Amino acid sequence: MILSNILPLARLHILIGIIKMDKELLVDHLNEDLAGELSAMIQYITYAAKTTGPYRPLLAKFFLDEVDDERGHAEFLANKIVALGGTPTTTPREVPEVESNRGMVEAVLEAERRAVRDYSQRAKEAEEYGDKGLVVQLEDMIRDESEHFEETEAILRDWPL
Repeated sequence: MILSNILPLARLHILIGIIKMDKELLVDHLNEDLAGELSAMIQYITYAAKTTGPYRPLLAKFFLDEVDDERGHAEFLANKIVALGGTPTTTPREVPEVESNRGMVEAVLEAERRAVRDYSQRAKEAEEYGDKGLVVQLEDMIRDESEHFEETEAILRDWPL
């Protein structure tokens, strides 16, 4: 096939979305997600230690209860990155510095919102790449993060302070 016949076909594939997700780009994005999970673990542990006042026991437990889910997500992502030929990051995203209990819960809400958005995008990319197992796992992680988001949102809904 000569080049003049290939270019229109390539343009058509681009227009209709047939171009597959590049493995290196997928690994890069999974590493961004891993950085988010590493950050979430640090965020939850740090915020649990920093909570104050009469709600400290409840907030500290709320934060610490989330660490295992985030660790599981981080473990899955690291293993998947290696399976795809990449190297897992060891650098977390920056953890927001906040001092008030409400500020900590609001920062967690934003992190959960971002995780849902990022994993939703990653599931689309995994579908484009053709990795159904990754799609299913990411959908499970979206469910987990959505539940975390809803629980955090409910805590803030009638915040007494």
